[in-house]
Amino acid sequence: MALFAGGCVRDELLGRTPDDYDVVTTATPEAISELFRGRTSHVGAHFGVVIVRERGVMVEVATFRTDGSYTDRRRPDAVVFSTPEQDARRRDFTVNALFLDPLGTPNLPRAMGEVIDHVGGIEDLRARVIRAVGDPHARLAEDHLRALRAARLAAKLSFTVEPTTAAAIRQHASELSGVSRERIGEEIRMMLSHPSRAMAAELMRDLALEGPALRLAPPPRGGFALLKGLAPGASLLAALPAYAIDLGVEPTAAGAEQVAAAWRGALCLSNEEQAAIRHAMSALELLEGGFLTLGVARQKRAAQKWMFQEALALACMRDTTRGERLRARLRELEDHAGGIHAPPLIDGDELIRMGLKPGPAFKKLLDALYDAQLEGRISTLDQARAMANAMHPA
Repeated sequence: MALFAGGCVRDELLGRTPDDYDVVTTATPEAISELFRGRTSHVGAHFGVVIVRERGVMVEVATFRTDGSYTDRRRPDAVVFSTPEQDARRRDFTVNALFLDPLGTPNLPRAMGEVIDHVGGIEDLRARVIRAVGDPHARLAEDHLRALRAARLAAKLSFTVEPTTAAAIRQHASELSGVSRERIGEEIRMMLSHPSRAMAAELMRDLALEGPALRLAPPPRGGFALLKGLAPGASLLAALPAYAIDLGVEPTAAGAEQVAAAWRGALCLSNEEQAAIRHAMSALELLEGGFLTLGVARQKRAAQKWMFQEALALACMRDTTRGERLRARLRELEDHAGGIHAPPLIDGDELIRMGLKPGPAFKKLLDALYDAQLEGRISTLDQARAMANAMHPA
């Protein structure tokens, strides 16, 4: 016997396109490896899981099992191969514990086969709730990351968390500190990368998970206006500074350092992710400060920097009137002297060909030449050469 299991069944019944497909079977890992000889990986064979590569697609195939104790609160110490019903009862949430027999007679709308439900998952799908399988305290004790998954899944599907499950999550929220920071960070990344990011943040707060997960000193405040205002397809790098500001971090260079340091440990942020927060918040500080009073060259240079557009979007959400002025000024800069992102007319190699001697003054000279170009005082290579010779004779 082989059945589809988990999220792919849930998504099919909801009319959503599954992200991937998992299969459960009565076959042992050894039998699976023999059947798909040369196309398997045994990364989870100890837990009854084998990865099968078929026509360029990787499918997780697991033997029906019952889990032993979870000493590390992540994986079972041992597994015992069992029945479909026992396998369903060891899963996290009822809507993730459904099976589908593709060879069976369809028994539900949208089902491409017979849906098998041992835990009430169909009823919870209809009610649009996330409910722990069996005792929620026991499910959380096995792996407390399930608390964050409940918030992320409920937000992603626009479901609610069933009251008993929600109460258990709140009661054990502090135990999230025992989960590895890498795993917590991955859950937060998935939340912030999805259009439902604001709802996920609200659920984290409602379920008392915000503090244990994020380890931020500022007290939470506000209603996640920036997360709500982001475009549905906004990147994780855009969502990180928005989330930090929604949580009460001041949008300044100092605030950026504070949150980058906190989340480097709490969420295992990469160097790029930390840099995105710093660049976005520094640009936002400038946009909300003296940007409109700067000269043309400095405005254009600021607008060229990484994360400037993300910072501009935040500035416009925080103050629509100022946002209109900022966007109007940037349109003017785009129409001025080659635009904002004009490539330099001249570089160091050209200065050397002109006979100028390289040295510490080169950078200052190139900066002055590029400022003149951005301001419209020069617009051709000959003009750039002439200005270079006048400023730095050979």
